[in-house]
Amino acid sequence: MFNIWWGILFVIVNYGLFTLCYRLFGIKGMYAWIGVATVLANIQVIKTIELFGIATTLGNTMYVSMYLASDLLNERFGPKVARKAVWFGFFTLIMTTIVMKMALTFKVSGIEDADNAQVALTTIFDQLPTLVVASLSAYLISQFLDVRLYTWLRQLFPAPHQLWIRNNGSTMISSFVDTLVFCSIAFLGVYEWQVWIEIFLTTYILKFVLTAAGTPFLYLARSMKVAEEDKPLMISYQIAKDKEEQTQEHE
Repeated sequence: MFNIWWGILFVIVNYGLFTLCYRLFGIKGMYAWIGVATVLANIQVIKTIELFGIATTLGNTMYVSMYLASDLLNERFGPKVARKAVWFGFFTLIMTTIVMKMALTFKVSGIEDADNAQVALTTIFDQLPTLVVASLSAYLISQFLDVRLYTWLRQLFPAPHQLWIRNNGSTMISSFVDTLVFCSIAFLGVYEWQVWIEIFLTTYILKFVLTAAGTPFLYLARSMKVAEEDKPLMISYQIAKDKEEQTQEHE
């Protein structure tokens, strides 16, 4: 039971910090959040825990929070800003991989415990090439799909109170694709079919629940005042959106 209650607190703290990051730093805060989340999610995924008698990995909460960040940027500033944030997260992931691979190549000193530090860093950052490719591919495909789906759903469900439809609809589909791509590249052929299905389903169900849990925090973040430096971008997006809607009405 400890993991369940601690996990609930973990989710609340993560999403609370996400909301606070936007409140304090606006667009820049969301870019920073996505960059940090890509790294932390790939570090946390190394740790396996048990929830409701099922073994699963950490990292899903941070990963889902990236969808919240891109959806929030799309909601307030448009798909162009959201796509740029996705590229920023992708760059952060590649940059971290390259820099840490090079760092691990240095020969350790003869100081006591130096070897222990090398082993710990190797465990965290020296992932198999297959896992790196799986992570990068899943991130890029699913995140851009999320931006596109959110933009499409906003046209179908434009009302402010329908934010939950836009957020949950785009993220739940995108996270399904993300899980499918990652599990296929990383684990297909490595595990038996039954085990692969179990990993896929448990991972996706957890992301599904986490997406729903993040919706109230997204509503809270959207209700916050936009930072002064972000106002011109929001106004320009709103003007472009109004013109597009007027054009569609005339047609």
